[in-house]
This record gives sequence, structure tokens and C-alpha cells, in this order.
Amino acid sequence: MLSEPIRKYIRDKGWTQLRPIQNAAISRILSTDLHYILASRTASGKTEAAFLPILSKANFDQEGVVVLYISPLIALINDQFFRVEELCKYLDVNVVKWHGEANVSAKKRLLKNPNGIVLITPESLEAMFVNKPYHIKHLFSKLGFVVIDEIHSFIGSDRGTQLKSILSRLQTINEEAFKVVGLSATISDEDYQHAKSFTGAANNCKVLLDKSAKETQVQFKYFKGTTKALPLDLLKDLYLATKQNKVLIFPNSRGRVEEVAVKLKKIADRVGGHDNYFSHHSSVDKSFREHIEHFAKNSQQKRFCIVCTSTLELGIDIGSVDKVVQIDATHRISSLIQRLGRSGRKDTQKSNLLLYATNTWSLLQSLACFLLYKENFIESSNVVTKPYDLLLHQALSITKGQSGIVIKNLIDQLDKNAAFTKINKAEITEIINHLIEIDFLEKIQFEVIIGLEGEKIVNSRNFYSVFQTEAELKVMHKGRKIGAVPYSPQIRENENILLAAQIWKIKFLDFKSHKIEVIKALDGKKPVFFGGNINIHPRIREKMFELLVHHTKHSVLDESCLEIIKEMRQTFSIYKVQNIKEERPMKVDMLHLSIYTFTGSRINKTIGFLLEIAQLKNTINHQSSQIIIEASKEDFLENWHKLPQLSHNLDKHLENLLEENPGVLSFSKWGNYLPLSFQIELLKQHYFDFEGAMAFITQVHFVENS
Repeated sequence: MLSEPIRKYIRDKGWTQLRPIQNAAISRILSTDLHYILASRTASGKTEAAFLPILSKANFDQEGVVVLYISPLIALINDQFFRVEELCKYLDVNVVKWHGEANVSAKKRLLKNPNGIVLITPESLEAMFVNKPYHIKHLFSKLGFVVIDEIHSFIGSDRGTQLKSILSRLQTINEEAFKVVGLSATISDEDYQHAKSFTGAANNCKVLLDKSAKETQVQFKYFKGTTKALPLDLLKDLYLATKQNKVLIFPNSRGRVEEVAVKLKKIADRVGGHDNYFSHHSSVDKSFREHIEHFAKNSQQKRFCIVCTSTLELGIDIGSVDKVVQIDATHRISSLIQRLGRSGRKDTQKSNLLLYATNTWSLLQSLACFLLYKENFIESSNVVTKPYDLLLHQALSITKGQSGIVIKNLIDQLDKNAAFTKINKAEITEIINHLIEIDFLEKIQFEVIIGLEGEKIVNSRNFYSVFQTEAELKVMHKGRKIGAVPYSPQIRENENILLAAQIWKIKFLDFKSHKIEVIKALDGKKPVFFGGNINIHPRIREKMFELLVHHTKHSVLDESCLEIIKEMRQTFSIYKVQNIKEERPMKVDMLHLSIYTFTGSRINKTIGFLLEIAQLKNTINHQSSQIIIEASKEDFLENWHKLPQLSHNLDKHLENLLEENPGVLSFSKWGNYLPLSFQIELLKQHYFDFEGAMAFITQVHFVENS
């Protein structure tokens, strides 16, 4: 079924057979005109599954870009470029990377003679719509296929809404509707419909799912630690467990990444081990990250240890890895699956995972996530049905790109956009009128142009991205950029910091140019990197509760882990729980009481908010899913059953919350520019979960400590 040049490529590669997902994709994509989601484990050949049939089917003789590949990461584009380019040499098809760091002359040649395949990020597409709208039709009016890599990473995110909107805008300028092929290793059953919605025609989209999994070898270890530093015993054990391997280590923060990389390197130096220890995260400069990726991919028999964040979670090819280490629990099972898939990438190899926990709740959560993974559970995403903030952003993008637009046409475009199908015309009109009021748009008769305040926003490079970025200082050493660190109290002259697996002393600070000059030093502190808002899915918390109530022994745990789980079970044995679905522990003390909800983060935040409205002060421990309440048992229980009634006047309470704490909207880059009523709706959809909380309150009763 494949074209002769593609068959020659396969012969030259020496492949004796195709992977299951490749066989399925080739037969379906070549024989139908449907959209597809290709879902199979990491390193199962999804990229080739999409491109082998697309390159055989697409007509590259016509003028214009024929295939658009969209990726969440520039690094992934750079990586996939070589794979796609190698394939396309057999067809004499042009492949171009289009992002801020890509070759300028290649972009110029493409604009003169649009053809072939373009690899791009959503932000670069947005920038093109805003700054070069005349190129959009010139380049993309003959699109045949759009390939979305790691499509799961877009589901339920602002970037996903932005991408969906951009694809919808591309379809309107296309002569014939292009086909979308999404690729993913981790989509939950509930999220398949959301993945299909990126096509703009979910009913014409089919999922090709390869459920085959690799054999997994997993070991859990426990070393009691603190938030400040990892215990030395853990680091020594980690060194011994990985010194002979090619290994990826995933802590849960950039600061912890630097601590692990530097300290393992110190141990290796002391005992004469290898010196291939690296740190890889978004604050390490691109040139360092690319060097690390190249080294790992081409290291042959050399051992290495890369300590990283989610920058190496997605599908960047760094070759074969012997072992993956996770330090403390992942926040999502999908992350665990992605990370686990990085090891044993050859069909004959096992996936090898070592999990360390530094506190009891992290151990319990790690075990819960692993067991849910074994049960084939992947959490669904929180998809905002009415993304008002992204509609505001796209209204500005469309107006800027068209250098002004008739208001009716702007409203019609937004109304027909597949990303905003649940937002009605009256709501769109209200948002447009508000933008005029705050001078983001200026009304001239029946048209709008970008207003004076709006110019400040849309003319910033920051406009093209819809995610929040923290203010950072560039770190320079002898004229070379090492990376960047956020502003924090420890950033002072003569202080030491860790970055790029090195210890640096700050010699000079220049806040005007946002730069730090450093020299190599002997000892340093971790910089404080601020992460995003972490939301744990209710099913993970429920599994943790199940593990405490049901005394099952798990072979993946070592003796120290078994002892910790046993102690936790003894602690909770004072609660005589009979039904884990409907009962939760309540600990009554002299001055306050605690409830262990064992439910999701958003539901916990909502319950805490409702308790505050009921004049019950409370504190949430998100790790243990514990809410500590300053009240007597009688006061709490009386108010608990009344909490659902508070929903009648909810908007007023949310308005008060926004007045008292405007930072509560920090999850949204554009939310603060919305009218107040829309900010309230955004809180309901994105930050809280009132529906889930009401269901929990009405279904659950508490078992007191005996």
C-alpha cells in the first residue's frame, strides 16, 4: 500500500516487520479520509506510523505546505526533524523547522516557495497569525495533513485551547479540509473524545489503540528526608544503584534536580566513578540541553546520569536508557507512564523503574500511582468547557492580525471557532464590549482595532504564549549563558547557587539587564524554582485510602517500605472503616478536628472554601488530603450538612474571594482582563470543583477515631 520510495526506505532500514500501530495506521490512513488518534506506548513507532502513510498519500507536487507537524516542545521538533528529514530524502520533499531558534534562511526560502513539511509549535503559529497573516494563506491553504505530537499534553490546558482555535482558523483558509493525526502514549478513556475535538469534526475521527505493554521491573525504596535536602543515605544508595547504567532521574522540581546532579557528581569524584552527570530542565540553557541530548543519544557504551524534569518526559529521542529513577511521587499517572517508557526502548528490553520516597505520604502516593498504572488507569484532564480567557486572547490575535475587523465579523469568527463552541454569542459580545471599555480594543464606527492598552499587550513577545512564565535572571559565565534562575532572596553577590549540575558563586548582579555573572565555586544552595498549581486526581487519593484500609502485601516494596506502610495502616486502624466509598476518617482533638478526605485537590480546595464561608477556619494539607478545622465536632457536623445550601449565593462569595485575593486567578494569563462575572465562571471551571465537592459532601460520612 505504501509508495515505492517509502518501501525502499523500509528496506534500507532493514526492518523485517512493522509495529502493530504502524500496520493499523498505514491501512486506515491510506484507505479512508478520516481523522485519527494513534495511541500506543512510548517508543512504539508512532511517528513513522503517521508519516509512512501520509508521505505515501500526500500530493507534494502542488504549491504550498502539505503537512504541518505540531509539537509542544522546540526540543522535540529539533529531534523529530532529523527522523522526518531522513524519510523525506527518499521523496525529495523539503522539511523546515519553524520556531524562534530555527534557521532564518530556511524560513525565507519556504516563504518564497512554500512546499513540503513544516514542523512548528502553537506559539510560532500564533505569532505568524499576528505578525505575518499574509503568509498564512500563502503557506497553508493547500494543507493535506496536520500531525499533532504528544496530543495528550494539550488536552485540558490553555495551550490546548489555543491550538484548537488556531487549527479552526487554519481550516477556514484551507481550500479542502485537512486531516488531523494525533499521537500519544497516554490518553485516558475519558480524554479520547477531547483528543478527537482537536480535529473540529470529532464524529469523523477514529482511535487506533495498541494496548500492548512492556514487562516492567519496579523497586520501591524509602529514606526519610526533609524538604530542605535529600538524605545522604538515599544519595549513596542512588549512586550505587545507577553507577553502571545509562539512567534518567526524575525529581519533582528544578531545585531538586540540581541538588541530585551536583551531589551524585561529588560522590562519583570521591570514589573514582564516571563524570557524566548532567542536569536537564527548562532553566538550563538550550545549548547545554542539546549537548546533553546529543551525548546521550550517541554515547554507545558510555554510562551517564541525566537528572531532569518533564523536559525529558516527552518523546525526545536520547537513545537507549537502562533505568529510570523517580524521586518522590509523580503527581499524575500519565507522567509515570511517560517516564517509565523512557527505559528499555528496544522491544526485547524490560522497562526498569526505581522509586525513592522521602516521606510516608509520598511513598503511599507512589504505590497508589504504580498500582493504578498496572490497572491501566490514566486520569482524565480537567477540560474547561467555556475558556473565556482564551477567547479574549484570540479576539486580540484576530484583530491584530487583520489590522482591524468589523465587530460583527469578529464575533462570527469566534462563534464558529471549534475551541469556543460552548460560549454563546451574547457572552462573546459582552467580552468584546469589555475589551473596548478597557481600551484593549478601540471602536471606530462598525469596526475595532487594537487600542492603546491593547498595543502594550499584543506587541510583546509574551503575547504568543498563553501560559504564565516567571521573571528570571540570566546566568552568565565568561560571556556564555549557563541558564536562568528566578528572582529570590538568595540571589545576592557572593552567594552560591546550583545550575547545570555545577556550583556557581555570584560575582556581579545587574538587575537592569536581568543578568548574573558567576564563577565556579565549591558549595551552593538550590535556587527556589516555583512550579505550577498541582492537582491530584481523586482516584489517586481513593487508591491511597484503599491501601491503608486493605492490608494487602505488595512485592515491589522493600522491607523499609513495607514497615512504613504497616505503621501508616496501624495509625489509621483506629478508624473502623467498613465502606471506603462512603466513609472517611475524622480525628477529634481537644482544640480542633481533622478530616481525611482522600479525594482530589480541586475538591479539597472547594470544601475548604465552603467551610470558610460557613465561618469554619481550616488548613489543607494537600499531601495527606487532610483538612484541619478550628471547630468542635458538633459545630463541624452541623455545618457540614448545610454546605450544599451555600451554592445559592456562590457568585457573591467568589467575588469577595477575587477582591481579597486577586492572585487566585494566577493560573490564567488572561483571566484578570475579563469582566468580573467571567472571572467568577473561570474560577468555577478551572480552580474549584463544586460539582465534585457537592457529590462528596452528600455521599460521605465520617468515622471518628475510637
